[in-house]
Amino acid sequence: MPSGGGYSIKAPSNLNQVLYDAPEWCIALIASRIHLVWIAAVCGKLKSDFRYSNTLGWNTFPVPAFTESQLEALSQSARTILKTRYKHHPATIAELYDPDKMPEDLRAAHRANDELLESMYIGRPFKTDTERLEHLFKLYAAKVKKLKKEAA
Repeated sequence: MPSGGGYSIKAPSNLNQVLYDAPEWCIALIASRIHLVWIAAVCGKLKSDFRYSNTLGWNTFPVPAFTESQLEALSQSARTILKTRYKHHPATIAELYDPDKMPEDLRAAHRANDELLESMYIGRPFKTDTERLEHLFKLYAAKVKKLKKEAA
């Protein structure tokens, strides 16, 4: 493909996922540890890369019934993450999220996002990824049971 201005232009693959016109709070979910743990468990990996699937990952991710004030808090958290990323322009996503070089303010923004979101799930941050998954699978099982009951 042609390139210009020192940037290589690449065509997207069929593996891209897009949320069109999504509310800001969705970014807080997608950027969270709890969502990452869910994706790792239900979507899997190819080598060390996550294989995101909208049907397996996004559509099955258990999301509580948020209040309007919770949605606003999540939207604000998402904006904080995005603004913090922007402060480090022109760093790439790969550079920003290198575990050894991640800027401390971005790490703090994600930590605050996780604490906020997890407090909405169980009233406190989860202690471990295992605890996160146990809680999510309980929510998922309850949702499936409810849907089966409604369909009967």
